[in-house]
Amino acid sequence: MTDTEVKAPKIEFPQTDYPVKVICDTGAGNKDKIIEIVKKYATINDTRVDERQSSNGKYTTIQLHIVATDQDQLYNINSFLRATGFVHMVL
Repeated sequence: MTDTEVKAPKIEFPQTDYPVKVICDTGAGNKDKIIEIVKKYATINDTRVDERQSSNGKYTTIQLHIVATDQDQLYNINSFLRATGFVHMVL
């Protein structure tokens, strides 16, 4: 590998406790909408769902733990969450 080549990180699937962090606008029902979208593609560990607001209350971070089965699943979750218009980032 040369200095200019970048290797994609390797994730071994399945991951039974894969963290997904979603940064979105603060709004009534946004957490429920996010959970609904993610549940279409993955099993969520309901005991590990955390929510925090930014200091000014404009943004909310929602962290979920899912069973990740493959890269396509993660791509779909990211794409559909971003398409909502109120999600700014998915980590």
